[in-house]
Amino acid sequence: MAAAVRSPVYDAAIVGGGHNALVAAAYLARAGRTVVVLERLDHLGGAAVSEQPWPGVAARLSRYSYLVSLLPRSIIDDLGLDIRLRRRRYSSYTPDPHDPSRGILIDTADAAATADAFARVTGGTGEAVRFAQFSERLEPVARLLFPSMTEPLRRAGEVRAALEDDGLWEALFERPLGELLRSSLDTDIARGIALTDGLIGTFASADDESLRQNRCFLYHVIGGGTGDWDVPVGGMGSVSAELSRAARDAGAELRTGVEVVAVSPDGAITLDDDSTVHARLVLSGVGPAVLARLLASGSAGGAPVPAPEGAQLKVNMLLQRLPRLRDDRVAPEAAFAGTFHVNETMSQLDTAHATAQGGGIPDPLPAEIYCHSLTDSSILGPGLRASGAHTLTLFGLQVPHRLLDGRDPDAARATLLDAAQRSLDTVLAEPIADCLYEASDGSLCVEARTTADLESALGMLGGDIFHGELSWPWAGDGDPLVTPAERWGVTTEHPTVLVCGSGARRGGAVSGLGGHNAAMAALELLAR
Repeated sequence: MAAAVRSPVYDAAIVGGGHNALVAAAYLARAGRTVVVLERLDHLGGAAVSEQPWPGVAARLSRYSYLVSLLPRSIIDDLGLDIRLRRRRYSSYTPDPHDPSRGILIDTADAAATADAFARVTGGTGEAVRFAQFSERLEPVARLLFPSMTEPLRRAGEVRAALEDDGLWEALFERPLGELLRSSLDTDIARGIALTDGLIGTFASADDESLRQNRCFLYHVIGGGTGDWDVPVGGMGSVSAELSRAARDAGAELRTGVEVVAVSPDGAITLDDDSTVHARLVLSGVGPAVLARLLASGSAGGAPVPAPEGAQLKVNMLLQRLPRLRDDRVAPEAAFAGTFHVNETMSQLDTAHATAQGGGIPDPLPAEIYCHSLTDSSILGPGLRASGAHTLTLFGLQVPHRLLDGRDPDAARATLLDAAQRSLDTVLAEPIADCLYEASDGSLCVEARTTADLESALGMLGGDIFHGELSWPWAGDGDPLVTPAERWGVTTEHPTVLVCGSGARRGGAVSGLGGHNAAMAALELLAR
């Protein structure tokens, strides 16, 4: 009888094929290591994909993730990626919920126009000055922290000393964000514009003692060292496609349609067809809670990981044309080119949190919107571009996964979509439904993606886009920083299993940081 043939032992096997996994695979393969990526779905990229939601309609939307801020230029250059990012001229437009015929358009190319917009809503130019000063006060934080994201972890005390602003350190990293916003800004609307950066996918109030809103805020204001959020040309799928190419060209083996059902710390990974992949190291691109289940299935045991909870609704739309605004002094092409804030004053955001905390759906639902096609029309076919069609992406806040518990998924999706549309209609001069593009079968081009949809489609437990609570991007002063995994912030309970996804200490958003840092730790371990 012929002896059973044992599969090769890879240097690293990566569970999950999201963008972070592809970054890790590319770095490892370029360093001459053997690596295999194991993805359950029939395509790579995880949430960073472009898809055509409506059959027969030539619009490829960034269906889940949609903007890029935290992807360092060093990763693009190291891996030779052809990724083009476009900066948006307009930072945001925020209609006054009490009088939508006026709003604040923040134009990064025209400070005078921005000041005038603040004055129309707040009664003077003082708030524009305070808002600019608040932004300037945060700039040293971004300049200090963003370059450190691809370096071994620094300790909190070291970062604090380097910042040289104890007052800002305490206000931003030790006290709830609401206190800093109230001391820096005078108006509810300006405070809300700032607070939204702390609530993307995060269920919290301005004064939450957990500081989860502070951590989310930090990640949103340090990207690129400036806090700008850029549009990926070709859609988010172009980012994952380039990462896949780089990994494959470097020699990584990328396998799709294979589901990992168990992981053992000795490097044995069991697939759903009962076959086994063997590796010296296992890198996990799935969430820590998912990894804990896979390790338990592999009889590794370990401490339970709290179930994560996402807190967002995403609505994708294709429009015949941009809707008219109640504010006739701002063109829709300007208002929707940046981030369009809907019912997001600070008090509205906190009221929405309290409503959701009590089990209700916020009314009005706070939301922010942007139009990819105004910055990059390549995601639309020639016919759609010529017709004046545009995409619109709405991101609803304060919608925790718990609101979907026990609800029929289709009914919950319809209820949340209705809440989003009603909220948006309060600041428009016409119903958004009248602007929706109609497919050839008569259906309207609009879809809602709930946290339950992310869980079922992408395996993100609780629909949590961050795979769990975000962490400060530094180590505590008493944390051990002995092993490569500790120094790079990618530890698990097992020294041969590393976190390479959004659950890594500096993971979250489309950044590649989890993949980069896990690869650096893995290369050190493999060299030993």
